[in-house]
Amino acid sequence: MPKTKFQDFIYTVIMAAFMVYVMVCYNIAIHNGGLDNWIFLEALKEFPLMYIIAGVLEFFLIGKIAHKLVFKAINPKEQPSIIVAYAISIVIVSFMCPIMSFIATIFISRPVFNQFIVTWLQSMVLSFPMALCLQLFYAGPLVRFIFSLIFKRKAN
Repeated sequence: MPKTKFQDFIYTVIMAAFMVYVMVCYNIAIHNGGLDNWIFLEALKEFPLMYIIAGVLEFFLIGKIAHKLVFKAINPKEQPSIIVAYAISIVIVSFMCPIMSFIATIFISRPVFNQFIVTWLQSMVLSFPMALCLQLFYAGPLVRFIFSLIFKRKAN
């Protein structure tokens, strides 16, 4: 796990890239009735804007809030580091999913004005379970592994 601001930045860059790309693919697939090969390329069009927004939000706001909330509830010195990592991940997803669903509704879905709230709520409800499972079971372990490779090599 990150120990410095620079490491935190690198961790956020990697995590945001993974989460945003997969979630953009997922949401395009939902809106088109299923997954198809073209979705992986289509997601690259929406990726840059969503990636920048997610990275900035997580690094400057949501990550700090998540750490404060988790460290109020549990003492990181008394818990295994994986429990702390999972707790932080759950809080981050709990904040990021509604915010990113809202932003995606504005920039990507662009619903008719009187359908905005229901479009956002539907996007959020469908995205949350996927984002949480993706974070806990795939992105989190993969990014922690990649991060450990980067910073073990740098330490040597």
